[in-house]
Amino acid sequence: MKKTILALLTGVALVASAASATADETANSATGTSQWNAGGGEQEEALSLTPNLENGRDVYEVCSACHQPNGWGLKDGTFPQIAGQHRDVLIKQLSDIRAKNRDNPTMYPFALPSEIGGPQSIADVTAYISKLPMNPDNGVGPGTLLDKGKQLYADNCVRCHGDQGQGDDAKYYPRIQGQHYEYLLRQYKWIKEGKRRNANPDMVKQIQNFTDEDTVAVLDYVSRLKPPKELLGEPGWVNPDYQ
Repeated sequence: MKKTILALLTGVALVASAASATADETANSATGTSQWNAGGGEQEEALSLTPNLENGRDVYEVCSACHQPNGWGLKDGTFPQIAGQHRDVLIKQLSDIRAKNRDNPTMYPFALPSEIGGPQSIADVTAYISKLPMNPDNGVGPGTLLDKGKQLYADNCVRCHGDQGQGDDAKYYPRIQGQHYEYLLRQYKWIKEGKRRNANPDMVKQIQNFTDEDTVAVLDYVSRLKPPKELLGEPGWVNPDYQ
């Protein structure tokens, strides 16, 4: 039964992603820029709850149709790696999507309370995802401007994302080490253009003067930052919860 549900969801998600990749990119932000981290609502409630990992595993079955059973997403950037991401970051992003504070037409229907449950389910599934081992072989960039990328990262990104891209859970700064290059590139573009409405305004300002070459250089460098060994899975790791 689980495999049947997963197959159906995967088919729907892949069809939806083809249509909504453009919809994501052109999502209308003219209705106003949402606050970067307004808090409250489901986000605050989920943060206060004790997670149930068993329920988180069950809820993740819905998520796995796109993000893959291992949470590693796809190298082409269609879906990001979410395995090993900070739990508070995951709670914020999921809550923002549900509250329409972040436009994601692909994910929104699957994130609704009718599909995965309320704040307790948010607490549960984000705890489960945060404990999944990360992909040791994520998608990377062309590798041609790494020295420039390293310098740009040191000058512009370290303060929030950390020297190794580890982020900061307490401040809702995501872990970007180990993330797929193509996903980083797409999100960066939307942040710079104001299409990702829950982006940190400090970052929006920070990157406005980046050239296309700067963008490729710094994101290629970021894509090659590796998580600590203790957070990585073995190559080809298969999630035993979905075998």
